[in-house]
Amino acid sequence: MQVIANPKNSSEFLVSAKTNDKIVFADLQVHSKHARATSKDLSIQNLTKWGKIKGLNLIGTGDFQHPLHRKHIDESLVEDDKGILHTPNKDMAFLWQTEVSLMFSQGGKRRAVHLLIFSPNTSTTNKITSYLGSKGRLDYDGRPIFGMSCKQLVHDLKSLNQEIEIIPAHCMTPWFGLFGSKSGFDSLEECFEEESKNIFAIESGMSADPPMLWRFKEVTEGKARVVSFSDAHSFWPWRLGREATIFDTPELTYKNIINAIRTGNGLKATIETPPSYGRYHYDGHRNCNFSCSPEETKKLNGICPHCQKPLTIGVDYRVEEIAKESQGHEPNNAVPFYDILPLHELLALYLSSSLNAKKTWQLYNELIEKFQNEFNILLNIEKEDLLKNKVDAKLAEIIVLNRKNKLSIKPGYDGEYGVVEMPSLPEGQRKLF
Repeated sequence: MQVIANPKNSSEFLVSAKTNDKIVFADLQVHSKHARATSKDLSIQNLTKWGKIKGLNLIGTGDFQHPLHRKHIDESLVEDDKGILHTPNKDMAFLWQTEVSLMFSQGGKRRAVHLLIFSPNTSTTNKITSYLGSKGRLDYDGRPIFGMSCKQLVHDLKSLNQEIEIIPAHCMTPWFGLFGSKSGFDSLEECFEEESKNIFAIESGMSADPPMLWRFKEVTEGKARVVSFSDAHSFWPWRLGREATIFDTPELTYKNIINAIRTGNGLKATIETPPSYGRYHYDGHRNCNFSCSPEETKKLNGICPHCQKPLTIGVDYRVEEIAKESQGHEPNNAVPFYDILPLHELLALYLSSSLNAKKTWQLYNELIEKFQNEFNILLNIEKEDLLKNKVDAKLAEIIVLNRKNKLSIKPGYDGEYGVVEMPSLPEGQRKLF
């Protein structure tokens, strides 16, 4: 597929159906079955199968330092001379990737930050694993916890190999995001200090999207680019690839992918879920079944009206706290993006069913059989072609509205996903579509 940006509005662009091997759809934040709260069936084989159905070309290995998962990687994939891992028949490519959780004190405050780590080859991966093993246990969780600062980790890893890439994951989430309201920082420099020069990107996470992050000094000045990955805890297509980054590279190599992240050259676009769909977009309390906008939070002085305890402050509020630019600011180096929901969400909305219902799966499989993969359906197939292939007009309209980011979503909060709402027509029209 070839991505063609509209220079007048970086949130609007087209995907042609022409095959282009230079375009890479990548989800570089996944986990293994050895991480907490993940599917017991997470495997390289299932990631490959469902990654192809989703439309991905490149996936992170996840949790490469975990001894059991590392054994699985070594048994399932073969590394080429350019730092890319392949399945035996080369139907999916993988990148050495893991995620760590750092918990430490800095500036008189408890901090907790999740960082993604990418490795250029097996030899460096072994060195990273040995280093992490010297700091704590690696066998108890696929996403291990270490009591060191972000600055220390970056310094030590860069001392091993300058080609190692470190990216703050889901940078805005309250509990473990770089900029999170509960334990985060107000800037890259505050967190990484002199090592901030080695941080070239931040990962948006589900509750934020590029226009929110474009308002930050680091992004608008070009010091850090915005990338997007799924943080998948299962291989199901409503998790895997729900967020991804699209690269335009002359050849699939580790160096080309990392160079695109560091310089923006070859960073074509990101696929985002609408921020309101994320689990921490609004403020609120899940146990109290209460959520509210930042404006309402201010009126409440940040206190839950039900339990009288402090609200969990979400991403929308937090952006306003630390943003340096006004809403709507778009930097010169802005990369195009899509705000889209996974296809299963659209089908469940259309059928009034659940994501995993039999009838949802049946319709999903029918669409994949007709249109090759999910990204092709979400981003590429015109409404007329959907209708010609006997897709119901109501569903076709939902797909198009999703592509234009015009579906209404009740915002998520305090760990609860947002809820997609059936669109309505202007008053006076009898039918929905």
